[in-house]
Amino acid sequence: MYKFYIILFLNFFVVACNNSPSQQTNTGSDSTNWALIPFEKADSANPVLLPDSTSYFTCPIRDERIKWEEKDVFNPAALVRNDTVFLLYRAEDKIGKYAGTSRIGLAYSSDGLHFKKHPVPVLYPDNDAQKKLEWEGGCEDPRVVQNERGTYFLTYTAYDGKVARLLIASSNDLYHWTKYGSAFAKAFAGKYVDQWSKSGSVVCKYEKGKAIAVKINGRYWMYWGDTDIFLATSDDLINWTPVETSDGKLQVVFGPRPKKFDSELTEPGPPAILTPKGIVLIYNSRNIIAKGDTSLAEGTYAAGQILMDKNNPTRVIDRLENNFMKPDKPYEINGQVNRVCFLEGLVNFKDHWYLYYGTADSKIAVAVK
Repeated sequence: MYKFYIILFLNFFVVACNNSPSQQTNTGSDSTNWALIPFEKADSANPVLLPDSTSYFTCPIRDERIKWEEKDVFNPAALVRNDTVFLLYRAEDKIGKYAGTSRIGLAYSSDGLHFKKHPVPVLYPDNDAQKKLEWEGGCEDPRVVQNERGTYFLTYTAYDGKVARLLIASSNDLYHWTKYGSAFAKAFAGKYVDQWSKSGSVVCKYEKGKAIAVKINGRYWMYWGDTDIFLATSDDLINWTPVETSDGKLQVVFGPRPKKFDSELTEPGPPAILTPKGIVLIYNSRNIIAKGDTSLAEGTYAAGQILMDKNNPTRVIDRLENNFMKPDKPYEINGQVNRVCFLEGLVNFKDHWYLYYGTADSKIAVAVK
């Protein structure tokens, strides 16, 4: 009898360990078969996008021609349109008190590896209603999805020099964009409008190369934040309401972990993927040696993946123990910010996954699965 109970206890213990997120590893075992891994960096083509000192644009605010992508290009959104991969990428000039204003450029490719650029930015600070939020830091770090009718919706960060704010824009053709201002403008009487907010990753289903925003329990969902990860919901992909706890604080979905590669901060990557096993979110993170992974250099930005309940986007089911991508190429290690792989663009294209990311806040690269 005692032997029976000992065996029963041991079996229960093994099952419990196998189902505990803290025990999971990214070894490709059954416990992590939900994850989108492995990716291989396209060394033959990387970096796929570089700064360009020959591209000029007449800035409507400065009222002068400037080299709008002379300094750095990085952190792109990605999508497939007409069997072509498009990147909406962040580009910086070298002007102003912030050593560069950011604008969003557009590039396109028939093979996902070799890109041509549209000559001028497609989203930028202007003399419009959003100038006070966007100038002169600029428009940063876009992520893009479509609705069921094919309209594109962009989440991007506006920086006025003091506060970063999550903004929304839409387009039917990728070249002309309508700005709507703060994603949280109508939520809780404007409670979050002037609070720091970034990095909106909308939950999508990926169909025929397109990331289409999908409703869960009658609402769209978006992961956001650049410390802990928070949630927001929407009926129209324009107006978003942060998810709060019963005491009126932001609900934390997940955050940094001690002794791990994601020890200091976590930040959403590309649009989250709705799968039969749950919602897969690729996320970016920063490591601090004193409290994190001692095998990574101080300040390293590496990427992880996490699985949330497809019926309850606030509930974490599983999480990779280790990063699945980290900076190990020269163009990822040295740049405006050293040792950075920052993932923002993901497409399913010609039977492969293409993951686009900023390298050292200076260039753009791709990895393929």
